[in-house]
Amino acid sequence: MMLLLKALQLRGYSKINNNTNIPIVMPVNKENSAIPEQVKEGFKRRITHLENLMVVVCDFTNGPMPIPDPPHSHPHQQITYVAEGELLLFLDEEKHHLTQGDIFLVPSDLPHCIQTISRHVRLIDCFSPIREDFLK
Repeated sequence: MMLLLKALQLRGYSKINNNTNIPIVMPVNKENSAIPEQVKEGFKRRITHLENLMVVVCDFTNGPMPIPDPPHSHPHQQITYVAEGELLLFLDEEKHHLTQGDIFLVPSDLPHCIQTISRHVRLIDCFSPIREDFLK
């Protein structure tokens, strides 16, 4: 729990109640006040979370990608909303063409990856439990 609280404080998403010394999670995170993390060239993300739920806004500006990212998997359940752009989603051996407004689900441990088709793609990822590896 202390790792979670420290991560919240470092990202500016919480403050400490001076009377009780209990962290207060801010219920609103404005886009212009959250500093995006540059994951790699052409990929930035903004993260917010509670104890068991994480939302990650992913902005890809490196499209179209000539080949998909390498497949990966994780024990977390994932639901993703395509907020902007066009991409190919690879879920295990299946390929799906997705556009703005589409939603996809990734069960625990299922290999998956994407390939952007448009120049800019914005995905809203939700993870449960939280991706503690994203907080390091």
